Amino acid sequence: MTQTSSLGTLASEGDSGTQGFHTRLNWLRAAVLGANDGIVSIAGLVVGVAAATTSSHALLVAGVAGVIAGALSMAAGEYVSVSTQRDGERSLVDRKRSELRADPDGQLERLAALYRAKGLDAHLAEQVAEQLTSRNALAAHAEADLGVDPEELTNPWHAAWASMLSFTLGALLPLAAVLLTPVSWKIPVTVLAVTVALAITGASSAKLGEAPAVPATLRNVLGGATAMAVTYGVGLLFGTLGG
Repeated sequence: MTQTSSLGTLASEGDSGTQGFHTRLNWLRAAVLGANDGIVSIAGLVVGVAAATTSSHALLVAGVAGVIAGALSMAAGEYVSVSTQRDGERSLVDRKRSELRADPDGQLERLAALYRAKGLDAHLAEQVAEQLTSRNALAAHAEADLGVDPEELTNPWHAAWASMLSFTLGALLPLAAVLLTPVSWKIPVTVLAVTVALAITGASSAKLGEAPAVPATLRNVLGGATAMAVTYGVGLLFGTLGG
């Protein structure tokens, strides 16, 4: 009985621990991508403006406006997206609750089958399923069957704040680079700083996703360079037309 209890506890903690790890990993990945968006968006904006004018005031206004608009847009987008995910999770949990009420025996067999699929023998899987169900049926079935912890659904406010903060921090780099350097060096220094930053975020994103670092880094740097080249060309065009 002690062995069954220990295995039941380990099964429950293993499911919730894995879910907690993936949740933290997703937030970290979202933070890296948010910072990357801030770098690319504001770098493209300030390089384009710098190509059109040498006015520090114009660069400051455009950059600050871009940071605020981008951060709020990222926060709103994340809030809506994660709210939809949370609604889906809540719907799944409610459905599982109804299934437990309507067919507890069938759901118990389903849970035992899930543990058999994980490698437990039939008798032990049944014992573990019974013990976890007696402790907290909804939590046990939701975590094993749905990959959802009913007590820790995704939080849209956390996502919104994390996205807004990471975007802002990423955006400050190109903004500071273009504002704090002499006129003749504004664009080269900004491009260099952004390239280094994008290489770091690209490599970090690849590491989090356990993917090869070099292709991910090159794609990230190339994407940022393309954005800056296009906005630089647009800035030159409008600067010439305005002049």
